[in-house]
Parts: sequence; C-alpha cells; structure tokens
Amino acid sequence: MTGTVRQLLLASRPVSWVNTAYPFAAAYLLTVREVDAVLVVGTLFFLVPYNLAMYGINDVFDYESDLRNPRKGGAHGSVLDRRFHRTTFWASALSCLPFVVYLVAVGSPASWGVLAVSLFFVVFYSAPPLRLKERPFADSVTSSIHFFSPAVYGLVLASATWTWPLLAVIGAFALWGVASHAFGAVQDIVADREAGIASIATALGARTTVRLALACYALSGLAMLGSAWPGPLAAVLVLPYLAAVWPYRSLADEECTAATTGWRRFLWINQLTGFAVTLLLIWWWFLTG
Repeated sequence: MTGTVRQLLLASRPVSWVNTAYPFAAAYLLTVREVDAVLVVGTLFFLVPYNLAMYGINDVFDYESDLRNPRKGGAHGSVLDRRFHRTTFWASALSCLPFVVYLVAVGSPASWGVLAVSLFFVVFYSAPPLRLKERPFADSVTSSIHFFSPAVYGLVLASATWTWPLLAVIGAFALWGVASHAFGAVQDIVADREAGIASIATALGARTTVRLALACYALSGLAMLGSAWPGPLAAVLVLPYLAAVWPYRSLADEECTAATTGWRRFLWINQLTGFAVTLLLIWWWFLTG
C-alpha cells in the first residue's frame, strides 16, 4: 500500500499542484469575494485529483518513451512502474468522481460545459485515439488549456461578468501556457525522435521552437497591458521567462538536452512570479472592494 501511494503521489507531480489549483481558486474567490464550500471543494479537486488524472494518464501512455528519457524522475516526471498502470487509471477516476459530482450539482450548464472540456483535454492529451500530445501545435495548445481552463471554470462557476480586460488576462495566461509547453518540449527532441514521438519541438526543431516560445511570452506580456489596473504591471513578469529562454534561441537539435537547465530555472521562476501575481491580486481586491 505504501508503495502504491508513493507511486501515485509521484505520478501526480506535487510540485505542479499549485499551477492548476491556484488559477481556479483565484478566479473564483476574486469573483464571489468569500470563502465557501464550492471554493474549498473546487480548489482541492484542481490541487490533487485533477493532477493525478492529467499526469498519471500521461505516465501510463508514455511508459515506453519515459524509460528512454534520462531526465525522467522527480520534478520532471516519474517512470510509472507497469504494475501500477491499472491502479493509476482507477485512482484517477475514483478520486475525481466525487468532486465532479459535487461541482456539477452546484454549477450551471455553462460551468458543466467548461468542466467537461477541461477534463476531455486532460484525458485525450495522452490517451488514444486522439493523443493530442503527439500532434504538433495541438500539443502546446492542449497543454495550455490544462492550466488556464481551471481559471475559466472558476469564473464561469462564479458567474463572472466577462469584459475585455478579463479576456486579456485569460489570453495572456493561454499564451504563457503555449510558450511554456513549447520550451519544455525542446529538451526532449532527441529522446522523442528516437521513440517515434511527434511534438511541436520535433516538428519545428529546437531553434524555431525556442523562438516561438519567446514570441508567445512576449505576446503574453503585451496582452496583460489590456487588463484592469494593476494588471498591466504583470507585463514585466514575462521578463524572467524571456531571460531564461533567450540563451537557447540558436540551440541545435542534437544539443537539446542543454535546455533542461533553462527548464529548471523555469520551475523556480514560476514560484517567484506566482508570489508577485498574488500581491497584484491582493492589490486589485482592495482597489475594487
């Protein structure tokens, strides 16, 4: 039992839990402006079960390629033992089910639709027959949906009023997600090609993919200029990402693993920018309260 729990915990990527729970919690709380049962249940759902489903299903279907990928392990993802594949499917489904039932019960038809779309992409990013992670460009877009859809769901669940400044924030978040996935895929170009796996990076090559990531980060910052004050200040938060990715703009495909250093910096940058975003959200809370 201890071994099973440990495998499931590793598969869920604890270091990434906050990346999905935080967008939902922030979007919902800033709309309803109170802590209620829906906020607590939704945050817990996007904290653990959602990530177990997203990453656990990915680890099952990526098993063969993960065995050949030297960076797998720890924060970069586990190699999920075959003995735990069936258990992971069941744990993913059963851990999500009670949360989804509750959220459907308290939600609206519009929120049901957003949640359904979010979970659809969680499953079919990795699972056949779609396996979107092996469809160049669709892989980066789908990965981005994984992270901004909890925010969209929180807004719809809370019956938020959609405005152009709010759309600017969601657009910026989506562009950030595309950039982050694309850059993350660069380090696996050689391993993915050897395993016969397609990705945005194997299709475009390291140099072009890195430059695409730089462009999407820059556009993300520009999009934030259209948000409500003090949102435009968040535009400067793309600068650390640009600085981390810039050294790899001319990276050769055969040297793709060098980008892992930049990816490690990316994980730390997320913590710092997340703190800065929190301060800006608190500021917005008081300005609009």
